[in-house]
Amino acid sequence: MQDNPLHSNQTHYNFFIGIDVSKQHLDLALLVGGRVINSMRIENQPKAIGAALQKLITSHGVVVKQCLFCLEHTGIYSNDLVGLLEQQELAIWLEHPLQIKYSLGMQRGKNDKIDAQRIAQYAYKNRESVRLWKPTRKLLTQLQHLTRLRERLLSANNTLKVALSEGKPFSDKDTHQLLTQLLTKHCPSSLAALKKDLQAVEKQIQQLIDSDEHLSQLFSQLTSVPGVGPVTASELIISTNEFKDFDSPKKLACYAGVAPFEHSSGKSIRGRSRVSHQANKRLKTLLQMAAMRTVRLKNKFARYYDRKIEEGKNKMLVCNAVRNKLLHTLFALVKHNQKYDENYAL
Repeated sequence: MQDNPLHSNQTHYNFFIGIDVSKQHLDLALLVGGRVINSMRIENQPKAIGAALQKLITSHGVVVKQCLFCLEHTGIYSNDLVGLLEQQELAIWLEHPLQIKYSLGMQRGKNDKIDAQRIAQYAYKNRESVRLWKPTRKLLTQLQHLTRLRERLLSANNTLKVALSEGKPFSDKDTHQLLTQLLTKHCPSSLAALKKDLQAVEKQIQQLIDSDEHLSQLFSQLTSVPGVGPVTASELIISTNEFKDFDSPKKLACYAGVAPFEHSSGKSIRGRSRVSHQANKRLKTLLQMAAMRTVRLKNKFARYYDRKIEEGKNKMLVCNAVRNKLLHTLFALVKHNQKYDENYAL
């Protein structure tokens, strides 16, 4: 599930409920008029969540349609909660944990109860700039699950493949021979099974994309860019909620960790511009791989890269610039609803 920053607040909220989510429990804090008036811990189960909402209504006169439910983006652990709130068409704000942490200034002490209160305070403090969560399409959620499964299968496959090469430099001859025998005897069947599963998942991913006209069109536009493969295209579609969650390429570049930021202060600090570590690391890595592929081809990205290297520019800075240009190009293709054309200026 993704949060959509383009959905802004149009409602006046009187009740702010901060929720700290864990696998087993939910900690709730009710804030009214800037003051916490109730805290509770419940099981992370739909029945317990419904009972907690009813208790807030009867004990504190909470009007659920005037409530803003704020919680951190914690993945699958919040699915039951978000699903129940969504069914009742209640206002949900899913926020990045670091955004909440840094917005509240210096904090001392930490536990789940305090975290819930801080989340409620964050929602109250920023109530004029609420970003309401909207569900993604079911098809996109399925694509996300399939791509994550593909990642796990690839990881398991690579773990088995590198076992021999990693152990060789640090093993004596007899030990190395034993490792070779074990790997030769046991690993081929495992690798073959993993390869078969990987092919099946990749086929299912492609079938899912082909089954939806809009998804197929997006995929075709993204993969038309030199160096951008199906894995990078899929991750872009998932991370951007089909490019609905970002209204400018600069914001997307910042999210992906490829936008350079100035690093200077007065006369004493004159560092070169650098990218932020606060980014979608997987998307950043895939864009790096795409940039490395595209500069090996004869296209405008490769020509730009070669020109900057000849000018004596730092190789990593130039590579990041290629990533940035690549991302801006991908964004423009989706915006203009067209495929990549080397001779067309977007």
